[in-house]
Amino acid sequence: MTFSELLADDNKIIFFDGAMGTLLGQMGCEMGALSSLSSPDAVLDIHRQYVAAGAHLLTANTFTMNRIYNESHNIDVDIREANLAGMSLAQEIASEANLNVDGEEFYILGDMGSTGKMLKPYGPISEEEVYECFCEQAAILTDGGADALAIETMFDLKEALCAVRAAKEASDLPVLATMSFNTANNGGRTIMGDTAVECARALTEAGADAIGANCGLIDPHEMSEIIAQMRTSTELPLIAQPNAGKARQEGKDFFYDMTPADFAGGLEECHLAGARLLGGCCGTTPAHIKALVERINDFYR
Repeated sequence: MTFSELLADDNKIIFFDGAMGTLLGQMGCEMGALSSLSSPDAVLDIHRQYVAAGAHLLTANTFTMNRIYNESHNIDVDIREANLAGMSLAQEIASEANLNVDGEEFYILGDMGSTGKMLKPYGPISEEEVYECFCEQAAILTDGGADALAIETMFDLKEALCAVRAAKEASDLPVLATMSFNTANNGGRTIMGDTAVECARALTEAGADAIGANCGLIDPHEMSEIIAQMRTSTELPLIAQPNAGKARQEGKDFFYDMTPADFAGGLEECHLAGARLLGGCCGTTPAHIKALVERINDFYR
């Protein structure tokens, strides 16, 4: 079954994996995409744990690996090499899982995150520059064997639309797009003031194949309110990937305290609000995904 066919099955609940970066940090590794080159065994281990937890989708460790982000953070690495390294590690575990897990298929998402820069007139980067940047990464991830492209943790709708259009131009793969919301109040708002309804309508019109919310400053229960708002404005499959609760800061470090059981309860609310693709973002672990899978499967027994 292709990923497009999986998306088209309205009766199928699709489970994402959870956080990569926070787990890498706990293991003493670099938290970004460079870890695919510097700590490949750790990345493999995390992918493998998420398969064991019940995830259908493996998100390649390529989140920050775009040209604008790397240049602005003085990261000296070959963009193509690093993206393909992340793809190769996810492919290894997906192939292993497809051979050893009966009755399931596993898919790889080429992960595309923000450039980390504000677009004009609020920042220095033009839409044309952002578009070209995302075209480059989308083409590399497609070459690397992705089943779909996941554009995530977008706080500016303009940048998200650039990414979706670039991905559709550079690739024939399905495109998933999720926004990050600072609040569920007043119709849900990103840091740039984009509402959940505005995001849903614009991303649908731009050609995304599934849309939703991830990360942000809201908990899983609040994300269900965002999903409900989006459901009023699109018929596309909806995605919910919240953090493990709201972050607690101690010094320079952030901690996420929501238990797997509470996280799973919040995701059940997201599902009831209309989300069919479910997973986790910052602070989530294989235990959170396992609890989510068990909770949703129990719901249908």
